[in-house]
Amino acid sequence: QVQLVESGGGLVQAGESLRLSCAASGNTFDINRMGWYRQAPGNQRELVATISNSGATKYGDSVKGRFTISRDNAKNWNLQMNSLQPEDTAVYYCKASYYNGIDYWGKGTLLTVSS
Repeated sequence: QVQLVESGGGLVQAGESLRLSCAASGNTFDINRMGWYRQAPGNQRELVATISNSGATKYGDSVKGRFTISRDNAKNWNLQMNSLQPEDTAVYYCKASYYNGIDYWGKGTLLTVSS
């Protein structure tokens, strides 16, 4: 059974930085792509960043140049967030996409950015 656990959320002020981490357990050998998504109140879940096994990255337009996704190994990946703004306030979810087309999600971690 695959489980994803996010950590690192919290309350920060605008302009500050924060790092989120995702730890996967279970079969992580067949993960094709790791990612971060977020959902603000009243909004749909949106892409923040993804990284493939080859290291190719993709970012949402609103975080380009401020956020950086990285992976430590097949079980752990991170999201470095700089120059945080109040509009970054959301629940952040990590996601693991497998070669067989199945996706797994974490339960989310809340980030609140105060102005």
